[in-house]
Amino acid sequence: MKENNSPREQYDFFAFLSRMRYISRWGLMRNTVSENIQEHSLDVAVIAHALVMIRNTYFDGTLDPNRVALYGIFHDASEIFTGDMPTPVKYFNPNFKRSFHQLEDRARRKLLTMLPEELAREYEPLFFFEDQEEYAQVVKAADKIAALLKCIEEEKSGNLEFRRAGAEHQALLAASPLREVQYFLEKFLPGYRLSLDELHLG
Repeated sequence: MKENNSPREQYDFFAFLSRMRYISRWGLMRNTVSENIQEHSLDVAVIAHALVMIRNTYFDGTLDPNRVALYGIFHDASEIFTGDMPTPVKYFNPNFKRSFHQLEDRARRKLLTMLPEELAREYEPLFFFEDQEEYAQVVKAADKIAALLKCIEEEKSGNLEFRRAGAEHQALLAASPLREVQYFLEKFLPGYRLSLDELHLG
């Protein structure tokens, strides 16, 4: 067991992470049910894990599903500081997009300073995984699927505010080259459009 010889100090990393529940998503949209980034991150983690399990089971994949789930958990942690920037604003022009990504990186670095040095080194790969291309692709796809599911939920509640966003996410996912994404859309997505009474309960 590694002995901790660091001086007794206060570290606020986990206290800040717990505040993900206060950061709302879809800020420009009228929501029937509000969604925060903590809820969204769990959705992304579960879906990313599922996508890798599908890839490994059916398409000869070798990725680690537990690892991709952790990437999903932390993928939006920077928004504790930046907030959830609406997509039309985030991609308003290339310069703003680049500046915003730099801001996100600074926010992640800020969070890591809230850990003891030894732990910060362990957590850093969970915040900066973009160079792990296969994993990054899966997390991005899971993020889009989670957004589509939110749109479906809102449309089922009669909220047409999300109709166009849902159609756009559906089209993007339909064009994905990832076979596990297509499998998820075919086998699992239809269930999200059903009511509780229509779901198969056995």
